[in-house]
Amino acid sequence: MVNRKLLYIINPIAGTGAVTELEHCIQKEQASVALPYTIEYSNADGNYQALIEKIKNELFTDVIIAGGDGTVNQVINALRELPVQFGIIPVGSGNGLARAVKIPTNPQKAIRFLFQHRACPTDGFLVNQHFACMLSGVGFDGVVAHSFAKQSTRGLLTYCKEVARHFKKAAAYRFTLLLEKNKIEIEAYLISVANANQYGNNFTIAPAARLDDGLLDVVLLSKQSKLQLIGVTLLQLMGINSAQPIDSLDTKASVIYFQTASITILNHQHAAAHIDGDPIASTDKLQIQVVPSAFRLIRNNN
Repeated sequence: MVNRKLLYIINPIAGTGAVTELEHCIQKEQASVALPYTIEYSNADGNYQALIEKIKNELFTDVIIAGGDGTVNQVINALRELPVQFGIIPVGSGNGLARAVKIPTNPQKAIRFLFQHRACPTDGFLVNQHFACMLSGVGFDGVVAHSFAKQSTRGLLTYCKEVARHFKKAAAYRFTLLLEKNKIEIEAYLISVANANQYGNNFTIAPAARLDDGLLDVVLLSKQSKLQLIGVTLLQLMGINSAQPIDSLDTKASVIYFQTASITILNHQHAAAHIDGDPIASTDKLQIQVVPSAFRLIRNNN
């Protein structure tokens, strides 16, 4: 706790919570530790040059991000070259990265967690040179991400409604996967590339994922009947499936799950894609590679 100076960056429209209540919570918890702090706000265009100068000039040690995974991605990407450690107050819809590192979703408990734990080196990854902290994907979850971003309400209920609405007409897409020693032609409903273990809301997609192992977890749900798809998805979300050795993949399996430091996905039908839950423009190629120890995150390292 000694010599820490905290800069809180709040997304004023994240999740379903009230900004004023969050500010009061921060003020109350900060009073109990008597550490210097300032509150600022995120912005939609991602321009943090003024805050970069503020952090440098005023010697902030911690950047605490109050928002969802998209806000966490945006802020860490903008500030990760600075000698600061990052913390998260999870007030978004899914809060996948925060949940993966056991940060409480209650703001008061989250702030106390950040006071009590240390920062650890944490991997990120690049998707066509765009930074990602947690999980990106192409296919069905990309479709849902694009649709969810257009909704007037946020939260788990809205997300589940969008999943159900799009599942009825979901179709498999043609992809080619280029790995170091393999080339795989496949039809799949989705491909998820994960650094953290989950989508958010404790829906585990990559049970073997670790934030500091220098590897990405790749999960494909291949073409199959909708009934079978529901079953294998539930098994994957329950964390039952193990990662397969990359040099002996069963490309005919309903779920293909493996780990790699890099992958190129040829997206032949321009399936929708997302980065950390935020939609991105459709593209015919996704070049993805891990960035080891990309930033320092205050987290439970167990």
